[in-house]
Amino acid sequence: MRTIKDLHSIFNNALQEQQFSGYPRELYEPFTYILSLGGKHMRPVMLLHACELFCGDPIRAMPQAIAIELFHNFSLIHDDIMDCAPLRRGLPAVHEKYNSTVALLSGDAMLITAYKYLVRADHQMVTHLIDLFNDCAIRICEGQQLDMNFEKSEILEIEDYMGMVELKTAYLFATA
Repeated sequence: MRTIKDLHSIFNNALQEQQFSGYPRELYEPFTYILSLGGKHMRPVMLLHACELFCGDPIRAMPQAIAIELFHNFSLIHDDIMDCAPLRRGLPAVHEKYNSTVALLSGDAMLITAYKYLVRADHQMVTHLIDLFNDCAIRICEGQQLDMNFEKSEILEIEDYMGMVELKTAYLFATA
């Protein structure tokens, strides 16, 4: 059994091997940029670890691990725009570096690319994976809307806040 550190290294290497380039370059350059900002890659590493525990070979789930990471970064691009966040991981957010229009379109392309990786699974699993991914995406959108609603609230109950966090953050962990 591999350690979490080993799986993290395997994932990082696999992600770096991917070519997120194409024409027009302005669409794909933000992919490379946001992925170069780093991150802990907890979600894809959890997915690989679960695959190793239950299936034996975590490499079988590498495309889905990449899909989870792309989806996560897509959601960060959109979240930063909605929150008007100037920074992501200490550097300019995608919309600050490129502009909001490019960031939205690039984020959308990143989401579509995530689906392309997701469906690289055994044929009998694809429908289930798409359903799972779609449910997760809807929950994250619900959590994001609650987050924006809460910005206008003067009083916020802890249960409401925790429910938003569950939708916006924890659901993607559970999906992984």
